[in-house]
Order: sequence, then C-alpha cells, then structure tokens
Amino acid sequence: MKSTFTDSRTGIRYELQGDYYLPCLKLPESDDRPIGIWGQRRRRYLKEHHRILYYNLLTKGKLHTHLADVNEEAEEMFTRLVKQLRKKYNVTEQLKSENQLLWVQKMNDICNCAIEVVNRRLIYV
Repeated sequence: MKSTFTDSRTGIRYELQGDYYLPCLKLPESDDRPIGIWGQRRRRYLKEHHRILYYNLLTKGKLHTHLADVNEEAEEMFTRLVKQLRKKYNVTEQLKSENQLLWVQKMNDICNCAIEVVNRRLIYV
C-alpha cells in the first residue's frame, strides 16, 4: 500500500513514489465547446496586453472556458446587431433581388460595424 499525506497549508495530497512524495494532481474537466474566431481574438488580446490575467486563467484551467464563453456571447451579440442594423437601414431581401451590388455593399458595412462594436465591448476589454 502506498503512503500518502495531505499538506495542511495547501490541501494538496501527496503520494509516495519510490523515495519521493509527489503531488496527486488532476487536470480539471475539459470544456469541449469551440473557441471560434471571437475566442481566438480574445486569447490573442489577453496574451499580448493582459498577461497576468491570461496566465492566471491558463494555470487555473479556466482559459478555455473563458474563451468559449466570450465566443458564444460575441456570436450572439454579432447576430443580434446585424439583424437590428439590417432593419434600421432597410436592407431587405427585396433590395437584394433588385440591386445585388448595393445590398452587398450595405451588408458589408453592417457587418463591419457589428464587428467593431463586438470587438470594443467584449473582445478588447
């Protein structure tokens, strides 16, 4: 039977392996949600501009969960903004059938505007 003890200061359990006591560490449960483009942008921003937060999340095993949460929230915000802006600027399917180039131009403007809002409110904060 292997000898074990728990450090009262840290709460980490140690197990005797040969001549040494090694910590019995377990990785946290993995999050299988995709990170996506918004999560990748957030990760790059944290890594370049908020290193302490990035490494704290990474070492606690919470980085992937944080990035997946940000990605989901950003995707929802982007979709909602595009719908609202299409309605506000009257970009309809009728416009698409009548003048495709104008429709593409307006949709590109709307998407760029929505991307900028999501970046400023969720990604680069």
